[in-house]
Amino acid sequence: MMIEIDGAHSGIRFSACHFIPGHEKCSKLHGHSYIVRARLEGDIGASGMIMDFVDIKRSLKKLAEEMDHKTLLPRNTDNVRVTVSEKEAEVLTCGKRYVFPREDVLILDIDVTTAEEMSRLMAMKLMASVIFPKNVKRLWIGLDEERGQTAWYSEAL
Repeated sequence: MMIEIDGAHSGIRFSACHFIPGHEKCSKLHGHSYIVRARLEGDIGASGMIMDFVDIKRSLKKLAEEMDHKTLLPRNTDNVRVTVSEKEAEVLTCGKRYVFPREDVLILDIDVTTAEEMSRLMAMKLMASVIFPKNVKRLWIGLDEERGQTAWYSEAL
């Protein structure tokens, strides 16, 4: 059995900008209005449900709020060098230099800020922050970059 949370209807969304070094089009700084989706596979538990939607939605909204209206930068790559001071973040990549106010930047523990990598990161953070009942077998996190384009990551629990 499966339950699904559709962030488009549940208000679990965020707007952010990013770039993908070396990509023909996406190496330019650009933004998206992302929508977060989640699926839980499992058996019906003692409560009569797989898991309470409220617990998952609360955690997903928190993750989305952290990323909202930020410039998303990867931490784990040689293609992007980020130098952070108290007031700003300087980014050097592919012959370009960006300087952002520090408060406008979120540095993520990923190699590249694709929807695929961000959905994986969100799944890992959700698994670290939520206590899933034993009847939940698998978590799926989907991240829409735009309508009709969703990257999904799944992990067995």
